[in-house]
Amino acid sequence: MRPNYGQYPPNGPSRLHLWPLLMLLVLAALFLWRFWPEWSFRERGLDPQTAPRAVTARGNLAEDEKSTIALFKQASPSVVNITTTATVQSMFNFDITEIPQGTGSGFIWDKNGHVVTNYHVIQGADAAQVTMADRSSWKARLVGAYPDKDLAVLVIAAPERSLRPLPLGTSHDLQVGQKAFAIGNPFGLDQTLTTGVISALGREIESVNQRRIREVIQTDAAINPGNSGGPLLDSAGRLIGVNTAIISPSGAYAGIGFAIPSDEVARVVPQIIGQGKVSRAGLGIQSAPEQLAREIGLEGVLILSVQPNSPAAKAGLRPTQRDEMGHIRLGDVIVAINGGRVKSLDDLLDVLERYQVGATVEITFLRDNNEHKVKVVLEAMR
Repeated sequence: MRPNYGQYPPNGPSRLHLWPLLMLLVLAALFLWRFWPEWSFRERGLDPQTAPRAVTARGNLAEDEKSTIALFKQASPSVVNITTTATVQSMFNFDITEIPQGTGSGFIWDKNGHVVTNYHVIQGADAAQVTMADRSSWKARLVGAYPDKDLAVLVIAAPERSLRPLPLGTSHDLQVGQKAFAIGNPFGLDQTLTTGVISALGREIESVNQRRIREVIQTDAAINPGNSGGPLLDSAGRLIGVNTAIISPSGAYAGIGFAIPSDEVARVVPQIIGQGKVSRAGLGIQSAPEQLAREIGLEGVLILSVQPNSPAAKAGLRPTQRDEMGHIRLGDVIVAINGGRVKSLDDLLDVLERYQVGATVEITFLRDNNEHKVKVVLEAMR
């Protein structure tokens, strides 16, 4: 029998049976084409027919917002960025290369181009550059520094018309809770403003040379590392402190910042500008390590040596010496100045900072376990 090619077998489906199936497939395709995009958009949270929302009118700014904006506009031109570099000599070809050292902030002190910043911002640097609010950059020269208070002064040759000194305020009358504004210029591109309050007064931090800095202002206005050296202002836009440090294990802002009080800045900066250093009234002694004094049960400042012709030498204060038998003979132990107790070298230096060169103070000291008192005229110490 000849094969039946191209034809359904007698018992197979006919073409009439395939039409309903094809119609169902066409209807299903039309249904999906019409409704599937809408389901897909809804599942993804999309609405292709949405229209832009109308903008709600802002209204007037609050009075405190206006004050903050005005303060920033007034003070920001005074704040500068400071970048430092260090020179490195190649050990192969002896070429000298400048490498970035650090960055920080500062502010214009006067119309003569003096710029105040933190000492740790320029510490270890061989050169510094100051970028002002108008984006102009100037090579800076170090006038002097006072590491004990983490302060330094630079000078730039910018024209007087571009120099905007900040108004100077006082820090002795500050109160916890009053507003504080920290301005910085961490990248030389634009100033930053953070706001907060004075959260504590009379705090104590350690300077870069391990000296104790007292009467420090604590604020919750954010002070990040690039803002070090920038000003802390009160609500009148006056300088009340120089932002210097934060407490944070990671180095980022953690809600506790510190500023050197403006009264200290006003005392130190003119001396640096006038003579390149701070004249410190002193006695002319070298003290023994505090650990040694504690080990032998002494509370006070044990005199290790006395400089010739110094105030201490003129007053007859005795240093630590060896006698004829080679035994150590302890020197005098200073325990008070003008009645104020002295328990450590930091105490002694803090007390002496209150007095000017030429002032007369009464020293209370122990010699062979007996208490003595002597008048001393303070002299300038290096």
